Parts: sequence; structure tokens; C-alpha cells
Amino acid sequence: MDGGVLAALADLLLPRECAGCGVPGAVLCRRCAALLAVPHLAQPRRFPAGFPPTVAAGAYEGPVRPAVNAFKERGRAELARPLGAALALAVAGVLAGTSPRPGPVRLVPVPSGAAALRARGRDHVRELTGRAIAELRAAGVPAAETRLLRRTGRAADSAGLSAAQRRANLAGTFALRAGPSELPAGAVLVVVDDVVTSGATLTEAAAVLAPATGREGPPVLAAVVAATPRRAVRRSRERPLGGSADRLSGPGERD
Repeated sequence: MDGGVLAALADLLLPRECAGCGVPGAVLCRRCAALLAVPHLAQPRRFPAGFPPTVAAGAYEGPVRPAVNAFKERGRAELARPLGAALALAVAGVLAGTSPRPGPVRLVPVPSGAAALRARGRDHVRELTGRAIAELRAAGVPAAETRLLRRTGRAADSAGLSAAQRRANLAGTFALRAGPSELPAGAVLVVVDDVVTSGATLTEAAAVLAPATGREGPPVLAAVVAATPRRAVRRSRERPLGGSADRLSGPGERD
């Protein structure tokens, strides 16, 4: 049966509502979707040492928060399309800040733990990655997925932990997958995830991936759907990416 017919039947049986604000209609209304079209540099409150240049499509607050959680925790898989498009926008943003023009782009999804995979019954980050790749290819970006990371241990619940404690909690939980496929010459690695808060996960992932790029290779970058706002600097220093003034710099140069 045609996918459009199935979607129409689903709407009749289970009327859709916006996952962000609850307004009946699209899975993500235009107003809420617009909140995920403001790519900006993610700025954790305290930059962990080695935090990679990271772009987020929107801020993890307001309607964006329930939309991301609906996809991640409540099984609303239909949100993969708009959230994946947001992730693609973030990837394009982080690539725009590199110089010279990057070569082949390889998205590296942050792997979920075994317990999370069992609880959700799916790998939500890989779903977002697939949608983002489709969007990037349609825009002419030579993107593909490369599963270079694997989990090697189980981190404790990070709720209530400080940034330093989160980093220590995640230390050693990622490793390179055995026998990774050879990367194309000049390939740019972009770690992708749904949300960045303290930056500990992306920092640990980038540290593990760095050897795969080689000393001469481009730095490891990162992109996420949304980032927790940095309240103290948001109004004066956090702005959408644009011209040359928004070229990416290391954490020490931005903070």
C-alpha cells in the first residue's frame, strides 16, 4: 500500500498534533519547526577540554524540548523527518565554518547504550543520521554514515552531575569499532547526536575518533539537533551562523 495512503489512514485513526506545542495538524508545526532553523555554535557553561566545534540547529528549550523527547522517549518515529532535517542544517553549519572546503563528509552517530536500546526498541540517533544524510545529499553534500564508535562500558545516570563529573562518568565508555572501514582521503568526521548539554559525550567521542583522522587530517567536528542554552552569554554572544565572523574557533577562543 502507498505510504501516503497509510499516513492518511493513520491521521484518521490517530489525529496528529504538534510534538512541540500540541496544536492539531502537522507532527511539528511551522512555528516550532522554525525554532530548529537557527544554527549556532553550542556553548556549554564550562567547555570541557577538547570539546569539538559543535553546531546546534536550535536551543533545547521551549517547544523544542518536548519535541525531541517525544521522538526519543515516546516513540514518535514520524519526527525523524523534521528533526533529521534540523540535524542536516546543523551539519551544514559546522561544515560552513571550516576552511578550506571540506572533502567527503562522514557522520558518526553517538552509539546508545544496550539498556537504552532495549528500552526504546530502536536507535534514535541512527534514525536521525539517516534522515540528515538524505537531506545533505539532496543539497549536493557528499555525506555518508560511518559507524566508527562502539560502547565499551555502562555509564551511570548523569542526572545531577557537574560537567566535570559527567566527563569522568563517560571516560572510557567509547572505543573505535573493530576493523573500521577505511576513510576516504580528506574525509571530515562529524559526530552527531540529538542534544548537547554539558558537552561531555561529544568531547569523549571526539577524543576517541581523533586518531582515525590522522595527524594531517581535518579536526573532528560535531552537530546536534539542539543545545542547552548558555544563559549568561546567550543575548550578547550567541547568534546565528552567518558570514566570516562566524568561522569556527576552538573552545578557548570562544570562551
